[in-house]
Amino acid sequence: MWLKPEEVLLKNALKLWVLERSNQYFVLQRRRGYGEEGGGLAGLLVGTLDAVLDSTSKVAPFRILHQTPDSQVYWSIACGASREEITEHWDWLEHNVMKTLSVFDSNEDITSFVHGKIRGLIAEEGKGSLMKEEDPEKFREAHLKFGKCFGLAEQEKLVTYYSCSYWRGRMPCQGWLYLSTNFLSFYSFLLGAEIKLVISWDEISKLEKTSNVILTESIHVCSRGEDHYFSMFLHISETFLLMEQLALYAVRRLFDKETFDNDPVLHDPLQITKRGLESRAHSEQFNAFFRLLKEECLREVHECFLWVPFSHYNTLGKMCISENYVCFASQDGSLCCVVIPLREVVAVEATDPVSKAVSIATRGKRAFRFSEVRDFEQLVAKLKNKHDATTSLQHSASAEVAVGSSADPLLDCYEGQPMASHKDNSKMVSTEALMTVFHPQDMENLDSKMLKEKMKEQSWNILFVECGRGVSMFRTRKTRDLIVRGIPEVLRGELWLLFSGAVNDMATNPGYYTELVERSLGTCTLATDEIERDLRRSLPEHPAFQSDTGISALRRVLTAYAYRNPKIGYCQAMNILTSVLLLYAKEEEAFWLLVAVCERMLPDYFNRRIIGALVDQAVFEELIRSYLPQLTEHMTDMTFFSSVSLSWFLTLFISVLPIESAVNVVDCFFYDGIKAVLQLGLAVLDYNMDRLLTCKDDAEAVTVLSRFFDSVTNKDSPLPPAVQQASSAHEAKSPYPKVDITDLIRESNEKYGEIRFEEVESMRRRNRLYVIQTLEVTTKQNVLRVISQDVKISSSNLEELYELFKKEHFLSCYWSMNSPALKHHDPSLPYLDQYRIDCQQFRLLYHLLSPWAHCANRDSLALWTFRLLDENLDGLINFKEFASAFDIMYHGSFTHKLKLLFKLHIPPAFTEVESLSPSKGTQLSKEELIHFSQLNVSSPGDSDGADALNTSPEKSKGKVDIQAYLKQWQDELLKKEESIKDLPRMEQSQFIQFSKTMFNLFHGDPEEELLYRAIATVTSLLLKMEEVGRKLQSPTSPAKSATPSTSASSTEDGSKPLEAQPAPQTASSGPRSPSKADEWSFAFEQILASLLNEPALVRFFEKPVDVKAKLENAKGSQLKARARV
Repeated sequence: MWLKPEEVLLKNALKLWVLERSNQYFVLQRRRGYGEEGGGLAGLLVGTLDAVLDSTSKVAPFRILHQTPDSQVYWSIACGASREEITEHWDWLEHNVMKTLSVFDSNEDITSFVHGKIRGLIAEEGKGSLMKEEDPEKFREAHLKFGKCFGLAEQEKLVTYYSCSYWRGRMPCQGWLYLSTNFLSFYSFLLGAEIKLVISWDEISKLEKTSNVILTESIHVCSRGEDHYFSMFLHISETFLLMEQLALYAVRRLFDKETFDNDPVLHDPLQITKRGLESRAHSEQFNAFFRLLKEECLREVHECFLWVPFSHYNTLGKMCISENYVCFASQDGSLCCVVIPLREVVAVEATDPVSKAVSIATRGKRAFRFSEVRDFEQLVAKLKNKHDATTSLQHSASAEVAVGSSADPLLDCYEGQPMASHKDNSKMVSTEALMTVFHPQDMENLDSKMLKEKMKEQSWNILFVECGRGVSMFRTRKTRDLIVRGIPEVLRGELWLLFSGAVNDMATNPGYYTELVERSLGTCTLATDEIERDLRRSLPEHPAFQSDTGISALRRVLTAYAYRNPKIGYCQAMNILTSVLLLYAKEEEAFWLLVAVCERMLPDYFNRRIIGALVDQAVFEELIRSYLPQLTEHMTDMTFFSSVSLSWFLTLFISVLPIESAVNVVDCFFYDGIKAVLQLGLAVLDYNMDRLLTCKDDAEAVTVLSRFFDSVTNKDSPLPPAVQQASSAHEAKSPYPKVDITDLIRESNEKYGEIRFEEVESMRRRNRLYVIQTLEVTTKQNVLRVISQDVKISSSNLEELYELFKKEHFLSCYWSMNSPALKHHDPSLPYLDQYRIDCQQFRLLYHLLSPWAHCANRDSLALWTFRLLDENLDGLINFKEFASAFDIMYHGSFTHKLKLLFKLHIPPAFTEVESLSPSKGTQLSKEELIHFSQLNVSSPGDSDGADALNTSPEKSKGKVDIQAYLKQWQDELLKKEESIKDLPRMEQSQFIQFSKTMFNLFHGDPEEELLYRAIATVTSLLLKMEEVGRKLQSPTSPAKSATPSTSASSTEDGSKPLEAQPAPQTASSGPRSPSKADEWSFAFEQILASLLNEPALVRFFEKPVDVKAKLENAKGSQLKARARV
């Protein structure tokens, strides 16, 4: 590797370096202790020094120095990890530089020329991703050390590295932590003791910052049940942030591709950088806090003061700027927050140079004054540019709308009937909230509840005068107080839209919902079937959903969302939530509120595995341990809280509380996010603490909580009496005292209001790793439970085999942006089919695990085994199929192993294999392997293959064919044990290959000679038997008719696949076709009987296999084997 020229003091270096070669201008040196037998004490000390000081010499023990005659100054210009690498650099210098140097007159010119040449080489090498780093030169060296120490694939992208200590017991080991796209790696070398640690991000179940008496602050990593601690970081927060981002990135990419597919920012693992990850983390936090769209990227953060006009003081905080928004959040406890969309801005000015003030004026005659802004003049210029760009976009959009509205009438003629029907459909979209239709306010006869409602409205109107109304209003502590009291019915839809951020979605996507309704109406999918089934179950007690008006609006919103986001489609609980939204918001507003909830506020709640809800339940359990320890001590099994609270999170308490009380919870949720639900959950448990502590089992505790929820009321609710009676019909019988929802929410804020948004988000990230790994463990346990009944492999070895199988699946995804393996993983499929591997992946595992992997034609054996297992011809096998083959190889009897080998050499498994590169011998390239593995995959005209594919329960248009899975399961149950008499006969060419394989298997065995003689005897015997049989039959006429029947029986199982083989196979079998009657074939019984007569062969196949040692060796070699590929 060429190095940026640096001056070297040769006087001190002579003790650490040994001269290898030299000439007039260059010196080649070797690090002392490297390449010497043992290295001695000097080599040991030098090695330790290199590790502690992070010397490049640890991984690059050769270097080249530049010198000039009569000069004491030397310059390092190259280093190398091996003698071959450094020799290549040396030869290049001699051939390309040495001759030129003699032209120069002065030493200074020579040195300048050499420096320029080396810098040019470095610039040429660094045109790639390394130039994106802050210090490309240092990063180059670190990348070299990383690759040399761990031997990972060249494509593995190093993101960053840190000096730290790794704790082994109570002893810290100083070394270097390397964070790359797929691995967390640590290296240390102290006094001859080398520590090398490589952990895949996808194996991490816990990642947290901890502290104790010994370790003041450290990072705790738990992987596969093992705990690792790293400390002594210079910037521990920065390190932890990057580790967290990389771990979550790997988890999303490998386990949760539904959300990852929607995230193009990090779609290419080779483009990830430290700066990009940090920027992404800050943008995610920014968007979550201010409820902005996921696409927004945080560009700048300025600490400044914001003038609060109604309080007449400046509040300290941070101004955060993205492409389309200017936001402010206070830091002084006043809870002041402002969101200013640039689309609302009319002017940006620098008002006061002394106070460095920036004034932003918005529509509605409101101005925001920020002072003490650093570089305020540059900021004003940037904001003006952003504002101008936004304004021009708005003008172009409005122009497009104008052109569309005054389109040529001829277009209507071309569109015809569909255009008319579209217009009719758009009229169907409701423009009023259902509450105003089914519960209009009677302004003449105001009862006490309506008077209180009017007082609430007046309080909000006063707040609007002070703080503004609309998207740019000030949000303060007073706003929160009014939210806790409950939002007035007439303002609920407007404020939900504002506080959730859905108002921004709606403003930036005009007409989107109407168009979506037009497209989605009439579609028929699994989601629409489920929607139709649940429509009448959504708030059936409310009159709005006892009529076609409410039901139709609910259908349109849910169907439109399922059409917009088919990965979520429709999930139970969405109907209940959407019903409440439609009561208080217009139909289009309700749609955008649903988008905000499903895609931002409750991420991953409404998918097949409800990961988001499980994560928040884990956060809830963590908060219970912190705030209600006595309840934790009483409830030994914390899963009770998970089971009882799932509906709380999925429906925001709507399914457990009366509707008039539940809407107050939704008010708080849209203002505070999931924090409000967590606080209320804690308050509910705290309120019922005494009763819960006396409960003897979970059923009794569930009864306590359900009776409590029945007793919750909202004494100020103006909802229709019919609705309130329906929800509280059974309250009269309840012995529990009535609890007002407003008091309960106020209590939750007073007791648990100290829980901060940042803490909740941090706990969410931490528990996400735990939840997904727990789901993976459940999947593994279910798979092993099913398979363990059918194999003889021990449970511990079967588990190790599963881990290797799954690891191979992931290794194929690590360094490829569009890995086919990544597409094979589908958590929605049954457990057995969630992980599947293709032929290339199977070959690598076969090389590592098979007791026959030493065979010369092992690639062919791997290919034939894969073809035998791939019964449904989809080019993939699951773990059950994989384990069944290795179970025979490890624990099968002589007959079973021989039957497996026999089946590998007859169709459909067998195909004649010949590498396109003769120099490689029997080794097959990846392309050849895939080609041969797919020879039997059906063509459109192959009805048998089509039937096989039809029975394969593949997904279609987002649907899983459940009936196909049930049929497949039934077929497996009814499948009888295969008899050896059912096996087709082995043809001549197949028997020749079978004999070759047997010879190859015996190579290297202690009884090799004996085995060769035995197989030769068996082969000769079989041929003689066949020859005698043919002679006995040849004089008679039936013999001629016997040959076709033999041929038919031999191809009964695979005639069509043989016909489908490409030209090389057809050509090889061509010359034999005229003399088909001259061919001979063998039945399995003949081969088995002949081999049983040779004790050496029986001993060979019944020799026990050390499965545990095989698996351990495979675990250590799997990563290196994949890296070589």
